[in-house]
Amino acid sequence: MMPPEEKSPAGGEEGDRASGLVLLQALKSGSTRKQGCDPFAQTQRSKLQHRRARINQQINKEMRMRAGAENLFRATSNHKVKETVALELSYVNSNLQLLKEELEELNSSMDVYQNDSESISVPMIPLGLKETKELDLLVPLKDLISEHYGEEGILFEKEIKEFMELRQAMRTPSRNEAGLELLMEYYNQLYFLDSRFFPPTKSLGVFFHWYDSLTGVPSHQRALAFEKGSVLFNIGALHTQIGARQDRASLPGLNQAIDAFQKAAGAFNYLKENFSNAPSLDMSTASLNMLVRLMVAQVQECVFEKMTLLRAQHDFLTRLQLAQEAARVEDVYSLVHQTMTQAHVKDYIPFSWTTMVHVKSEHFKALSHYFAAIALCDCPAASDAELPEQEKAFIQFHVTMPEGPSLRVLLQDPEERRKLGKAHLKKAIMKHEEAMRIHGLCKILRKMDILQEVLSFAHKRSLSKYSEIDHEEDFFETGDAPDIHPKTHQKPEIKSPNFSQVKVTDLFHRLGPLSVFSAKNKWYPARRVHLMRGENGFGFTLRGDSPVLIAGVIPGGCAAEAGLKEGDYIISVNGKDCKWSKHAEVVQLLKSTGEEGVEIGVITLQGSEGPKAADKKAAAMSSGSGMLKSNKENSRKSLMNSKSASTLLVWSKKSKRSKKSTYGIPFTAVGDNEAMY
Repeated sequence: MMPPEEKSPAGGEEGDRASGLVLLQALKSGSTRKQGCDPFAQTQRSKLQHRRARINQQINKEMRMRAGAENLFRATSNHKVKETVALELSYVNSNLQLLKEELEELNSSMDVYQNDSESISVPMIPLGLKETKELDLLVPLKDLISEHYGEEGILFEKEIKEFMELRQAMRTPSRNEAGLELLMEYYNQLYFLDSRFFPPTKSLGVFFHWYDSLTGVPSHQRALAFEKGSVLFNIGALHTQIGARQDRASLPGLNQAIDAFQKAAGAFNYLKENFSNAPSLDMSTASLNMLVRLMVAQVQECVFEKMTLLRAQHDFLTRLQLAQEAARVEDVYSLVHQTMTQAHVKDYIPFSWTTMVHVKSEHFKALSHYFAAIALCDCPAASDAELPEQEKAFIQFHVTMPEGPSLRVLLQDPEERRKLGKAHLKKAIMKHEEAMRIHGLCKILRKMDILQEVLSFAHKRSLSKYSEIDHEEDFFETGDAPDIHPKTHQKPEIKSPNFSQVKVTDLFHRLGPLSVFSAKNKWYPARRVHLMRGENGFGFTLRGDSPVLIAGVIPGGCAAEAGLKEGDYIISVNGKDCKWSKHAEVVQLLKSTGEEGVEIGVITLQGSEGPKAADKKAAAMSSGSGMLKSNKENSRKSLMNSKSASTLLVWSKKSKRSKKSTYGIPFTAVGDNEAMY
C-alpha cells in the first residue's frame, strides 16, 4: 500500500492533489516502490526547495567562472588582461555574495516548516535538505557486470533502472514517516551497491554531486561514502522538519516533536562519528557538533513545554520545577550559542539562527525567574507540615543562596517572600527586554510575527506581575536575585538511526550470494564440466549452501578426471542456475541424472587454489578449526538482521574478517555436514 502524501502548512489541498496523482500513477504501473513528493506540486515547502535548487545552480555557475578567472589571472603577465580579469572577479564575487545572502534568507524561513495550528509556540529551527544532481549509472554498472561478473549487462537494465528510480524518489521525500523510510531504503541499498560494484582497487568512474545545505556550495566525490553521508544528513534534516511541524500545544504533538529532534540528533551524531574528511562544511565535525547540540536544546525546550501542560496545578513545588526546567533550557541554548560563535562555525551559520538561539537563551532565563517569582508571591506561605519538603526543594533551587533571613523565615514570612519574588521579577523583566533587543537586531526575525508575539506576551506578563506586587511604601532597594539551578525531569536522548527497521531486498541478487559474488572477490571464467556417474558416484564431497562448495575431490575419480577441483563453487547443474540453491536442492539435481551424465557449471575464486592453499587448509582442519559449518551468510535476498546491519553500514571502519579459509577441505577430512557423491 502506498503511503499517504504529506500536507504542507500552506497549500495543503495542492499537496493532497499531488499525493493523489503520485498514488494513481503508482497503482496504474503496479509499482510497490515508495514514491517521493511530486516535484511539480506547488506547496510552500516545494517552492522553497525549488528556489534553493535554483540558487545552488547559480552559485555553482559563478564558482566555475571565478575559478576560471583566477586561473587566467595567475597565468597571464599582460597588465591590461590582469585589470580586466580583476574587474570580472570583483563582479563574480559580488554576485556570489548576493546569492549566498539570498540562500541564507531561505535557510532562515523557519515559518514554512512550522505547524499551522492557531496556538502560539516559539518557532523551532529546521534544516533544508541537501540537493543532489541526477546520476546515470546505466552504462557504468552494465560495463562492470560484463567485465567483473561475466554476465550480459543488458540483462540487468531493469535492476539498474529501479535503483536509479529509487535514487530519484529519495531526492524529494515526503515530510512524514514514509519519507524517512524512503531515505532509509535507499541508504540500505547503498550497502549492496558498495559490495557489488565498488572494488577496493578500482574506481567505478562515477561522481556523486551534492550541494551544501546552508551555503549551496557544490561538492563531488567518487567515494560512495560521500553519497551515504549525504543521505544520512538528509535523514537528520527531515527529522528536524517533522519535529518543527508538530502541534506543540498538545501532548501527542510534543511527544512526536521530542522523538523527531532526538532522532535528528542521533543521525547527525552518527554521521559525525563515522564520516571523516567531509568535502562540505555542513558535514564537518564542527558543524555536526553544533547541529547535535541544537537538536538537544530543542528537545529540552519541548520537555519544558510538556511540563507546562502536565503540571496544571499551581502549587509551590510545581512552579519551582518549572523555573528549573526553564533554567535548563536556557543553559543548553547558551551552550549552542557558544558553539555557533566559534571561529569554524560563526561565518557559516545563518545570522538568523545565531540570533534565534541567543533570543531563546535570554527568553528562557527570563521565564525561569518569572516562575520563581510567582512561586514565591502567588503561593501561600509554608505551613509547619509543608516546611520540611519546601526547605529541601529550596536549598537546591538557587545556584547561590539569597541574602537575607534564614530559609525557614523566608518560606513562612509573606513579606520576605514578596521581596525575593520582586527581585526575581526585576531580573525577568531585564532578560525579557534583552531578548527583545537582540530579536530586533535581525531583519529576518523581525518578520516573524509569532516570535514577536511570544516575546511581547511574556514581557507584559512579567511587567503586570511586578506592578501587582510593587507597593508604594517600598523603601528598600530591590536586590539582585541569584540565578536558578538548572534541572530537568527528562534528559534528552540521542537516538541513533535504526537501519534494520526498513528491510530491503538486494536489487542485484541475481548476480549471486555476496559471500562469493562481490566486488572484492575475483574468480576465473566459469567452466562447464560433463560428469558421468562411476561405480563410486561422481567422486567429490559437497558442503554449504548458496552456492554449494566442492569440499573434496577423490584422486582418480570421475570428478578429478573431468577437471573439478577442491574449492570450486557449483553455479549451475544441467543449465539450471544454482547460485542461490541450498545443499539439498543441488544434491537432488545430481541424483536425478541418468546414464547420459550431468553438466555442472563451476567457478574457482582466485587465490583459493594450488598446493600451498591446500596445505594451509589441511593444517587448519587438523587443528580443529571447525570450518565445516554451512554457509549462513546469505539469507535469500534479504538484508541482514539488526546486529549485522549496524556493522555493515559503518563505512569508515573495516570489518574484521577471519583469516581462516572457507573454500575447501581435503577429501580425507569429511565433516558431519558434508556428503560424498
